[in-house]
Amino acid sequence: MSKDKSEVLILEKDVQKAGDETAIVKSNKSSQHSAEIGVSQQFMKLAKRFVIDGALLPEEKQMLIEDRTVKRARLSQLRKQQNIENIMQKTLGYCANFDIGQRTDHDWLSRYIALSEDVSNPTMQDLWAKILAGELTKPGSFSFKALQIFRDMSIYDAKLLAKACSLAIKDPNKKGIRLVCGVYQQPGLLNFFSKERQQYCNLSHFGLNYADLLALAENHLIYIQESESSLISKGEVLQFTYNSLPLKLTAKKANISLQFYKFTPLGTELAHLISDKSNEEFFDYLKNKLSYYFLIDSD
Repeated sequence: MSKDKSEVLILEKDVQKAGDETAIVKSNKSSQHSAEIGVSQQFMKLAKRFVIDGALLPEEKQMLIEDRTVKRARLSQLRKQQNIENIMQKTLGYCANFDIGQRTDHDWLSRYIALSEDVSNPTMQDLWAKILAGELTKPGSFSFKALQIFRDMSIYDAKLLAKACSLAIKDPNKKGIRLVCGVYQQPGLLNFFSKERQQYCNLSHFGLNYADLLALAENHLIYIQESESSLISKGEVLQFTYNSLPLKLTAKKANISLQFYKFTPLGTELAHLISDKSNEEFFDYLKNKLSYYFLIDSD
């Protein structure tokens, strides 16, 4: 092959390669442009839904700002009305079979409506309906402060509370709720070097890590500082429930103490919204950890 012909072939390859690269660049730019258009359309739909798209439109298509203000206020009120009516429908289902207290606090109800009317998530509406049903059937069940805390909670926070409740044990009167994180025996001459003197319950294995505990504490639902019970004597009996299942602990050794994260009074109030849902794997794990120090009766 002559030198001239070989140079022509090389040039043709270079041109073809450059053409391919140009096509790729054009394709990437086209995809990026399409994605930008898609995002813009989604943003415009969202802005239009909440009537805040006025300044985004061409001037000839813009309504007067006074008209836009009136329209946004009207749609906002309609949305709030729809939310509270949805909650009322759900509430009726929860309290239909119970007697409603004769002394419903109208101030409480007005505050409740003001706090719940912005809730549009169906799951959160369901929990707000449980609050109202609980208060109507048993006045005083939920404080103003609990309502304020719950208003600021996201669906993620509510799921965290549900997770914590699924791992918690309760006193028989259900006023004390705690997450057991360990149990230990006070050191003595015979057990000082024993590796089994301290047992830890790893809550993170069941979906509740330390970051989750911090989030619960920030919402004033649990105390982040670990608490511990007073020393338990040999033969002493402790009665708890785990999601409606009985849990009776009889101490096999002396000077034992339970370690736990305790629910705050607000957390205890809101925990009553969560239906009992036992985790058999966790319950077996908890009983196994406690069995070194206690006789377990969960029948």
